[in-house]
Amino acid sequence: MDFESKVISREVSQLLWEMEKTVGTAESCTGGRIAEALIAVPGASKYFKGGIVSYVDEIKERLLGVDPQVLVEQTAVCEEVACQMVKGACKALNTDYAIAATGFAGPTGGTKDIPIGTIWLACGTPENQVTIKVEEDHGRDINLAIATNRAMELFLEFLKAETKTEVDS
Repeated sequence: MDFESKVISREVSQLLWEMEKTVGTAESCTGGRIAEALIAVPGASKYFKGGIVSYVDEIKERLLGVDPQVLVEQTAVCEEVACQMVKGACKALNTDYAIAATGFAGPTGGTKDIPIGTIWLACGTPENQVTIKVEEDHGRDINLAIATNRAMELFLEFLKAETKTEVDS
């Protein structure tokens, strides 16, 4: 894990500790890398409950409650599936927050409309998710590293907004 990732993991850890909130993951293409980033900081068991690696659609449907119709109509690599994975992970893992990733890391799997390197990331609560789309292909290993870092950055920004909202109310 690079230095920037460790800094982000520490910031996420500190915010979750202070807020006394929990997080879980629902990962497809990243295969547990986001969970690994979350547990890189000692004491992660206070806020990280677990993760579901849902590499195939069957697991997305059965364990995360992703709508099969959405998978057929939009494929697993879409914003809606990423959001449903967040909601499903929060429910399945009984967490306040979840982070999700679904995409084509490569070197195969892409389509004309959804090329390799396309990865949808989402995080949030069952009621509120934010998303980001990663679209560049730098090869499998780099695609996965970028997706993991971007997911952690997205979650950190989400948590900062949550703490600001709590302070303002």
